[in-house]
Amino acid sequence: MKYLCLVYLADDKLHAVPDRECMNCGDDMRKEGLLLAAEPLFPVDTAKTVRIRGGRLSITDGPFAETKKQLAGFYLIDAKNHD
Repeated sequence: MKYLCLVYLADDKLHAVPDRECMNCGDDMRKEGLLLAAEPLFPVDTAKTVRIRGGRLSITDGPFAETKKQLAGFYLIDAKNHD
């Protein structure tokens, strides 16, 4: 079964977590044969929303986070169960 593990961080903590810590987590899951993909995301102030409505394309700034935390990255894993 595939699981998408989302990593949320407060904006002021986005760069406080050492890259090595994230890489170690991914490396451990990769060694166990669980990791399918993992990527950090850019901060929300660089985000764009792409929509197609009625055959027309629109690109706007955002989405803007309504919370103090933002989606910082993800791990996609394939595991036997959620444990």
